[in-house]
Amino acid sequence: MPVLSRRRIGAYLLAGLLVFFFLSFRSLDTDGFTSAGQRPDVATPAAGGHLDGEDVTGRPQSRWKRLKTQYPVASFRPIPTGTPLTLPKVQKAFGAESDADRKERLLRQRRVKDTFTRCWNSYREKAWMSDELAPVSGGRKDFFGGWGATLVDSLDTLWIMGMRSEFNEAVAAVANISFETSKEKDVNVFETNIRYLGGFLAAYDLSGDERLLEKAVEVGEMLYVAFDTPNRMPITRWNWNDAARGKAQVAHDNVLLAEIGTFSLEFTRLSLVTGDPKWFDASQRIMEAFQTQQPKTHLPGLWPVLVNAKKMAFNEHTDYTLGAMADSLYEYLPKTYALVGGLLPMYREMYEAAMSTAIRHNLFRPMLPDQEDILISGLVTARVEDGQVVTKLKPEGQHLVCFAGGMLALGGKLVQNQTHVDKGEKLTDGCVWAYKASPLGIMPETFFMLPCESTRQCKWDEQLWMQAALERAGMSIKDVNPEEAAAQIAHRRLPKGFTAIPDARYILRPEAIESVFILYRITGRVDLLESAWAMFRAIDSNTRTELANSALHDITVTEEKPSMSDSMESFWLGETLKYFYLVFSEPDLISLDEYVFNTEAHPLKRLLP
Repeated sequence: MPVLSRRRIGAYLLAGLLVFFFLSFRSLDTDGFTSAGQRPDVATPAAGGHLDGEDVTGRPQSRWKRLKTQYPVASFRPIPTGTPLTLPKVQKAFGAESDADRKERLLRQRRVKDTFTRCWNSYREKAWMSDELAPVSGGRKDFFGGWGATLVDSLDTLWIMGMRSEFNEAVAAVANISFETSKEKDVNVFETNIRYLGGFLAAYDLSGDERLLEKAVEVGEMLYVAFDTPNRMPITRWNWNDAARGKAQVAHDNVLLAEIGTFSLEFTRLSLVTGDPKWFDASQRIMEAFQTQQPKTHLPGLWPVLVNAKKMAFNEHTDYTLGAMADSLYEYLPKTYALVGGLLPMYREMYEAAMSTAIRHNLFRPMLPDQEDILISGLVTARVEDGQVVTKLKPEGQHLVCFAGGMLALGGKLVQNQTHVDKGEKLTDGCVWAYKASPLGIMPETFFMLPCESTRQCKWDEQLWMQAALERAGMSIKDVNPEEAAAQIAHRRLPKGFTAIPDARYILRPEAIESVFILYRITGRVDLLESAWAMFRAIDSNTRTELANSALHDITVTEEKPSMSDSMESFWLGETLKYFYLVFSEPDLISLDEYVFNTEAHPLKRLLP
């Protein structure tokens, strides 16, 4: 799943997209809210706002806690209470392991840990307290507030891998991070929530170290100020300096779906562990608005990738996807239901409605040379023409959307819907196939495929595939002879089954191994362990530098070693290597029946009966 979603596509693409929709966006319906987009139970600005009392830790208030509230909440939604439900078991009951299997599994786990340790030591030596290590040059980068994103993102990984000495050193270091200022002019509220708040909460849930709860509260207080708007909708790209000076804030009218819809796990957990309802209240207001408008979009059940937070209109845009710009909103629906032990049934209802639509419209079976029965998730455009909604599928796969296999498998177990589990399995198999079919054994960032006419059977047609590939390149098969057609496809380095690869990067993404891990814990399929090992070996061998591991510019290059972009985002240590480690761990290490992972792979404790 940011800087778009957890699962970040390029900033230039985002900027172009937002400019386009800013120019073309129509006025939106407020759907049940006042003309100013303000909730009836949010008070109008009081003279001078108000000051709250001492924070939950008993320590002096942060500057954000002391800041006068412009639009105070008149009535908070109460934190979920009562006895949690006994939800269906998620994980398979694993049997006894042979000595040979255990030895092989532990050797693989050790290899993963060795890679993590090598990267961690380089970060510690070269970029300590910075957001990222530049893994080729040895420099440092600060793209996520300058608060040590890699440091915070790695806390729970250190704990999970048993690196207690390194964990204790890291906790002592993060205690000195100040969230009262930032190196960035604008703070990405989404990224700060999933990386920093999620990272502190998970490390606290695992270790019980109160210093981590204090940091979580500190981040929570800062983020809460971004919600101080007339309708209590957050400013997702937030000018913290203006807010600190008391400047009035208004939510933006063009906001990415994932960036406004990915707070329920972290904010609810923070309220649960502190007893302060304000964070739960903040995220719940958003989700209640989404629930109200869910059946009123052009593709009922799903929400569009762009929404208007200022007017609280979440149903007007025409593009619908489980992928980039939308992903983690959907991911959080079944996970929030699990987090609160089923005490908020609205999340189950929203998840079931969303997946019913996505399964019908977004998932497709691609035509493959081996005729393997897999699924890919694409983007759907839904427009009203002559009073009728007309949909069109864009058969573009994304590495980012590989998370959807794990989401459907997990959600299917929680709501006892085997169809969801089956679809999740085929989506995960689709991502594994994309890894295996790619020249380096690593799937690209984005790619196109040719949808089958039927999901039941789909014979390979080489001529049809070549035609589709040439059309993606702006040519017609009628205009070239067979040799020229083959040369064009070879020039574009297209493995059979792919009709285009517009973005051939690999940026150390976690989503494929995330779903492999979840599906293995649910099904126990042994072949998934072999797939995970092949994926790890391919990634590690091709991305390894003298210091750590780097993102790649082009995974289709085979004539030479692929060039590196000198980038190692914090999710490499916080997500990707964590999931590789866990897939080779004992099944009771971070059990899916006890924890839910946020979109940055930070495990949060579920409420259990």
